[in-house]
Amino acid sequence: MDNFLAHNDKTRAAMLKEINCTTVDDLFRQIPNVIKDFKLADPLSELETQKEIKKLANKNKTDYISFLGAGVYNKFIPAAVSYVAERFEFLTAYTPYQPEISQGTLQIIYEFQSMICRLTGMDIANASMYDVSTAAAEAILMSMRITKKHKALVSNNINPQYKEVIKTYLWAGNFEAEWFDVLPENISDYSAVVYQNPDFYGELHEFQSLNNNGNNPLIIVIQDLAALSVIEPPRAADIVVGDVQPAGIPVWFGGPHAGYMACKEKYLRQLPGRIVGRTVDADGNQAFTLTIQTREQHIKREKATSNICSNQSLIALMTTLYLSLMGENGFRQVGLLSAKRAHLLSEELSKKGIKTLNKDFYDEFVIEVTDADETLKRLKNNDIIGGLKLSNTKILVCATEMISESDIDLYVNSL
Repeated sequence: MDNFLAHNDKTRAAMLKEINCTTVDDLFRQIPNVIKDFKLADPLSELETQKEIKKLANKNKTDYISFLGAGVYNKFIPAAVSYVAERFEFLTAYTPYQPEISQGTLQIIYEFQSMICRLTGMDIANASMYDVSTAAAEAILMSMRITKKHKALVSNNINPQYKEVIKTYLWAGNFEAEWFDVLPENISDYSAVVYQNPDFYGELHEFQSLNNNGNNPLIIVIQDLAALSVIEPPRAADIVVGDVQPAGIPVWFGGPHAGYMACKEKYLRQLPGRIVGRTVDADGNQAFTLTIQTREQHIKREKATSNICSNQSLIALMTTLYLSLMGENGFRQVGLLSAKRAHLLSEELSKKGIKTLNKDFYDEFVIEVTDADETLKRLKNNDIIGGLKLSNTKILVCATEMISESDIDLYVNSL
């Protein structure tokens, strides 16, 4: 059993000596006893506790009209999504390590992959990623494995949260990221060029192939999934990543979400995570199985493409349910409605003399005001979350299908 003990007495004594302590109690005496400062009420029964919690919860105001976006979007979700996803067969199921007894989960993942491919215009998609930030970072590392180059060009206009995760990933691997506003002329030394579409400020972009001949960098696009309901897929890209949150995932105070990742078929072997495939069993019946698993747990560590250990299969299930229930026409209708509401808001604000700084946008745009704090405060006094403050004079505003024309009127008249 000694092999399973992390520390023996000799090791503990050495560690304590290093921090000038004699015993473990000496160590913990340095920690303030915050328990003494707690002013705890008398114990309550379960019934009394429920009533107290409800009383506290009623202090929260939850009925604001939200024009907040910046990566997390308030979207309509059919009730059937959560009803099906919360069934015990899915909610309590673990990652399908035993494919032969996980056919339902594997089929859902397979359908998720197929839908992502169809939406993005890519050939291959994996089972999902932790989130869009890590998916973007993994895509850059993937481009470096493919091109054998250790520098990537990343647009300055991507979400600041994505930037921080990318910096951390590349720092840990001794790789480099250079940030650009305008693409430099000579890009042959870089593994990838990374864009976001629409970018963090809501601006839509068109992408052209770099005529990849083995010397040019790959194109990585961080693509808003909901925007693909109304715009063309980024087929010129080599790798496409994004967040599935706008497709069936509630706001949930910011998480959990799931990322998606898709690429051209020739990069299949460098795609991190896992891929579910469809085949037939010995009796000729349709069967699903994990066909590609490039993480270190399944293959030799030095050949692994990533150390990500799982996927967000339950969240991916919710996205699959959402896209299935909405259908192609419903998904497009919601996308058009979001765009219509956003452009209507922009038009009405312009009548008030408030300028929209975007040239082309989908459901999110930047407005210029005299005082951002005062503007947001005025809106909040009318039960409106007016957007995200970017600077003293700029606010990022989003309007999805959940915003009605009367909401827009209230927003504009509150200014």
